[in-house]
Amino acid sequence: MPIETIYGQLQGLKPSQLKRLQNLYHQRLPGDRITTAEFAQRLAAISTEVEQPLCAYINRRGQVIRVGVGTPRQTQIPPLELPRYGDGRLSGIRCIATQTTTEPPKESALTAMAIQRLDVLAVLTLTGSGFQRRGGGETGYVKDTYLAHLVPEIDTAHSQHIDNGFSAIPYYLSLPMSLDVLCQQDFLDLVNGLEAEFEREFVAREVDSSQDKVLLVGVKTEKISPQRFEDGLAELVRLVDTAGGQVLQTLRQKRSQPHPQTVVGEGKVQEIALVAQTIGANLIVFDRDLSPAQVRNLETQIGVRIVDRTEVILDIFAQRAQSGAGKLQVELAQLEYSLPRLTGRGRAMSRLGGGIGTRGPGETKLETERRAIQRRISRLQQQVNQLQAHRSRLRQNRQVREVPTLALVGYTNAGKSTLLNVLTQSKVYTADQLFATLDPTTRRLEIPDTLTEEPLTVVITDTVGFIHELPPPLIDAFRATLEEVTDADALIHLVDLSHPAWESQIQSVMQILREMPITPGPALLAFNKIDQTDGDTLQLAQEKYPQAVYISASKGLGLETLRKRMAALVHYAVQER
Repeated sequence: MPIETIYGQLQGLKPSQLKRLQNLYHQRLPGDRITTAEFAQRLAAISTEVEQPLCAYINRRGQVIRVGVGTPRQTQIPPLELPRYGDGRLSGIRCIATQTTTEPPKESALTAMAIQRLDVLAVLTLTGSGFQRRGGGETGYVKDTYLAHLVPEIDTAHSQHIDNGFSAIPYYLSLPMSLDVLCQQDFLDLVNGLEAEFEREFVAREVDSSQDKVLLVGVKTEKISPQRFEDGLAELVRLVDTAGGQVLQTLRQKRSQPHPQTVVGEGKVQEIALVAQTIGANLIVFDRDLSPAQVRNLETQIGVRIVDRTEVILDIFAQRAQSGAGKLQVELAQLEYSLPRLTGRGRAMSRLGGGIGTRGPGETKLETERRAIQRRISRLQQQVNQLQAHRSRLRQNRQVREVPTLALVGYTNAGKSTLLNVLTQSKVYTADQLFATLDPTTRRLEIPDTLTEEPLTVVITDTVGFIHELPPPLIDAFRATLEEVTDADALIHLVDLSHPAWESQIQSVMQILREMPITPGPALLAFNKIDQTDGDTLQLAQEKYPQAVYISASKGLGLETLRKRMAALVHYAVQER
């Protein structure tokens, strides 16, 4: 990008005015001073001529690195373009801004200062024209100045706060002072002292650096009911916790439809950036799937890593996969998800070159990486097909021996693995977590035959848990596992009755079952965790689902009834073959 680029509102500016603005790039300021009287008066003179506020951004070497026409909010530097960005220090950039009013800086300017973590914000109020003081003295366009900068949380004795209803960032704002007083400020002493305090605060707050500090963002559209929206956010909190993150705060926005470029509106993007600064978040998680362009736009404007709901689920699956088949399917899902998201990685994806035979347009690193991923996906798909064929042969052997098969299905954390352990005396891993187990586990089970009361041997399989809007890459990658559901003679649909959203979870599971390529067999609805449910909820479920079974797998309640109903279900399913 040309070094003399002028940013902001350029409509109506004359070529001579643009040239004067470009000449500001050639100014060099002392490193130990915020500004000089000469530079401030020159900036104010141009601002008076063009009748618009101006901003000049200067690094610690005294070089002007950005000139913009507009307020600090309108001309701010995207966080990813700042020379450095982090909780423990300032960005190394100061802003000298002009404004036509004599009032203190507006909150929008102070918010822009906080988002960019500017060293200082110096605001020059204008006289409207050059003036000569009586008896000689200063001549110029600057009337008064204001100095603002961030202060650490631990030093709030003389601070005010930027407060947008969700967060509060302490800052210092001076009383109006003359330009001479501003120019005499020791800039290096000020910022060095501030950064030392910020570093101490950062170290004190950084308890567990290995754990992501997460800010959640939920967007409610007209198609989502308020209850479903809140249930989705609560579930996302659990997903982040399962993935190993710590949710610090949740932001919400109501829109008729998501913004095509940033999901949320421009003002909300600024608020997210400000809140992330306040709470020290290093990861922002959205409650919906984001397009690659939306992720890039958000990361550029906020300066914090952005992930969506699908990426959180994929991360959990990657942590939970234990068997070779599970790891294979998770890797395939991750690669299929990441393939369209390779663009926009800056210099790392620039064109290759340098040396004989490599000059010219050549091939971008992006293209070579995409082709490598496509080759890997092809190999993984072949292995998944082999896994699919292997599982199919196992199922055929069971069918030859005429062993009835049951599949445990249900929402994640409904208690399927716990029920399998209780029924078959197995030791499958269980935990009060989402997606605690991924790999299907098959065990033999003897239940009393409904007609003869003789022991009837069946095979029961614990399958991967479902979730609302199961990501398409997972459905495709886990098709070998999900076929255990479609090929079973019958299903046991387990529901966590203690969960506040148990009704919507039933609908989500049924929706996934309906979308499977092969219609699954008949299902028995079994409500679990009745020992953790209040009487009103239990009564409501019994009235709405009188044919269901009500059990507590962990307490052993209702299991005999479940076994008898399973035998009746198997008898019915075998007759319907």
